[in-house]
Amino acid sequence: MLKPFFYPRGIAVIGASREKDKPGHVIFKILLENCKKGILKANVYAVNPKADYILGERVYKSVLELPSDVDLGVVVVPAKIVPLVMEEVGKKGIKAVIIISAGFSEVGRRDLENKVVEIARKYGTRIIGPNCIGIFSPWSGLDTIFLPYYKELSTGKKAVSTPRPPKGFVALLSQSGAVGTAALDYMSGENIGLSYFVSFGNKADVDENELLEYLKNDEKTRVILLYIENIKNGRKFVEVASKVSLEKPIIVLKAGRTEAGKRAAASHTAAIAGVDEIYDAAFRRSGVIRAYDLEELFDLAKALSMQPPAKGPRVGIITDGGGAGVMATDMAEILGLKVPELKGETREELEKLKEKGVFPEFSQLGNPVDLTGSATTEMFVKATEILVRSDEIDIVVVLALHQVPGIPDPIELARKITMISRESRKPIIGVDTGWSEAAILEREEFDRRGVPSYPIPERAIKASYALYLYGKYLLEKNAFDSYIDRFFAWKEKFFGKTSSISSDF
Repeated sequence: MLKPFFYPRGIAVIGASREKDKPGHVIFKILLENCKKGILKANVYAVNPKADYILGERVYKSVLELPSDVDLGVVVVPAKIVPLVMEEVGKKGIKAVIIISAGFSEVGRRDLENKVVEIARKYGTRIIGPNCIGIFSPWSGLDTIFLPYYKELSTGKKAVSTPRPPKGFVALLSQSGAVGTAALDYMSGENIGLSYFVSFGNKADVDENELLEYLKNDEKTRVILLYIENIKNGRKFVEVASKVSLEKPIIVLKAGRTEAGKRAAASHTAAIAGVDEIYDAAFRRSGVIRAYDLEELFDLAKALSMQPPAKGPRVGIITDGGGAGVMATDMAEILGLKVPELKGETREELEKLKEKGVFPEFSQLGNPVDLTGSATTEMFVKATEILVRSDEIDIVVVLALHQVPGIPDPIELARKITMISRESRKPIIGVDTGWSEAAILEREEFDRRGVPSYPIPERAIKASYALYLYGKYLLEKNAFDSYIDRFFAWKEKFFGKTSSISSDF
């Protein structure tokens, strides 16, 4: 039932405008350009009773005049006109509508919103919105975001203003359009690939529960991110999220945690934010992982999309900087992870390499495994191989600070670590601190080849904690092994055994 929202055959922009700065013009232009480029496999039509042509294309005076292939309407007209539009949409048999228009329950006009929903239900039409920016998917080419890609600067140059992320496997569902587009900007900058972005606004009809159910079986979605200000049907959410979480991770950023935040949410999307502790309990029960800011939201998304969940809380840390190892250890202990002292066969293997001169004489091998400033690429590789095999460790964090002289090529180091990751069902996470070209290139190589990387140890440990929490939930539900099998089957299907992940995460 929701498929036309993502893969329509024909799209009508109802309220398309000749004025370049109007949302109806921007949406029509973007859709038309995507159609002509072959990115969007759907016909695009404009509806405006006061125009004959827009961007050289014929304009239809009424929805009732549209061709029969239209199965998605994008409504960009004043709120008071929306009921009339919905009557025509229903009579035409269009079953999916995105209402961009604002001016409904978020400003106290719940009566108008209810009327629109009543008309839609009479004809069996589904609605996303109102008061939203709709849907963007790089897979299908659908893009109803009314924010232009470029802005003209006073210098005479164009600057990218609202970038769209590349194809990928992270879905983003957002109650707020503004937060959603800011998040898309962040994803684009971090090169995190997107499957679908849905801004559902006031969620008068289709809500997060239905969207989660739809994405549960979508093979292009590996992780689902959710920004919400309220959940109207909490019982249904727990029921749905509990099932979806067994198939793929759900990460939620829930706003309106404070009293002032709740007031802001109510004025924004008419949301009743509720008691935060209740949301926490609902998330835990349904296996949902909670993030507390946008940075954390996407840090966790990278980890859970690229690596398998952890079977336990034990973290093995490899570093060439003692201080970085201490910071990682502190954060792990604060969150509830374990950094156990290595003993038994694992310690013996490390000590033997130290005796042979493979590791520096003054290296510390207890955990963190501190290779010191004398570390080399090969030392990192050997230590990673040992910890990945160890039955004392569940997660391996590689703090490969590139500045030491023994790492002449940080890209090569990242490449070799990722090769180990491909053969392991144990999660590996990378860190290289700094914003020099070398640090950025190392992190990009890690990410490109499927090992999530971060600029500071604490962010890597928070991502490790998410891998542990998700693994713990799967183990409690006796679903860990089946998830692992599906994860690696999916990864091989899309990328093969040796191909790099490119920008698809």
